[in-house]
Amino acid sequence: MADLRIKKLAELLVNYSLRIKKGDYLLIEGSDITQPLVKEVYREAIKKGANVDTNIFIEDLLKIFFDNASEDQLKFVNPYTKFSSERYDAILTLWGGYNEKALSNVDPNKMKMRSGVMKDVYVKFGERIANGDLKWCGTQFPTHASAQEGSMSLEEYEDFVYDSMLLNEESPIDQWKRISKEQERICEFLNTKKTLHIKSKDTDLRMNIEGRKWINCDGKENFPDGEVFTTPVEDSVEGHIRFSFPAIYNGKEVEDVRLEFKEGKVVDATAVKGEDLLLALIDTDEGSKRLGEIAIGTNYGIQKFTKNILFDEKIGGTIHAALGDGPKETGSKNESGIHWDMICDMKTDSEIYADGELIYKDGKFTVDFDLNI
Repeated sequence: MADLRIKKLAELLVNYSLRIKKGDYLLIEGSDITQPLVKEVYREAIKKGANVDTNIFIEDLLKIFFDNASEDQLKFVNPYTKFSSERYDAILTLWGGYNEKALSNVDPNKMKMRSGVMKDVYVKFGERIANGDLKWCGTQFPTHASAQEGSMSLEEYEDFVYDSMLLNEESPIDQWKRISKEQERICEFLNTKKTLHIKSKDTDLRMNIEGRKWINCDGKENFPDGEVFTTPVEDSVEGHIRFSFPAIYNGKEVEDVRLEFKEGKVVDATAVKGEDLLLALIDTDEGSKRLGEIAIGTNYGIQKFTKNILFDEKIGGTIHAALGDGPKETGSKNESGIHWDMICDMKTDSEIYADGELIYKDGKFTVDFDLNI
């Protein structure tokens, strides 16, 4: 018997996250292993009157491409890729594959080159989301590979994923609407602030956020969700940060990342494992040397690190920062071919100050927002 939670998730994605309406041009993309969810989303979107395309890909092709492509091929941008960033009204990206480590041995310089070439596509994609021309959401389909990465059986991982999405609630949409209202209060407060100062183990980072907008992540672009984020003024980041968890990029793990910033740019970067990839990606382009996001995880229902950024960056009691492209809806001017999130645990001996006022300590806001996620 099919898992009824898949049908419930499809209904939520179509009706809440993407807000599909009659006549919308929707793309559903994902690996062939995600077919059960593809079919249910397709069914629900057709019932809503949408015009639906699917892009179902074979996972190993990307590894074959990186192993065999010439420089000219690495620099080629498929016309369909440009089309998809410019023409669809809505895009649903389904994550989950057969092997989370398929790209582990790809040459970091090839990844760097490819990311740089795709910069214009990523920028256009972000601009359309920011101005409301494109509705996009990414979500996870549980697979054996992702379960293994999270050190769980498939059944345990399915429960982890669907519980984090609140699919066991009588009305998940109502619950996400409640979360949206609660997080909006945090954003309204932070939108009045000009500076942030983040302190934790081996971390002392300052930045200017004046004029930048905080975004309420309530399940519209990621699902599940649970964070608030903005972007620092590009030349304002000063200090150093150590990321508590491995930073994952296309299945590659980079451990114990430490970054030092001066006048907004990374001036020193080290890692115990994967340092070659870290240094290569920082050098992708001018924008990859700057922070394109600073965020606070608010989903206290997620506490386990699973090596999946969709869930890990939402962990209540953490912050994350992203090197590279800054979401335009925040007011960011930073553009890059990468956007790489890295997570810092804030549950012990950690503080965040806004305009010199303590607002967050040891994984919790000290300001009462009546937050109950």
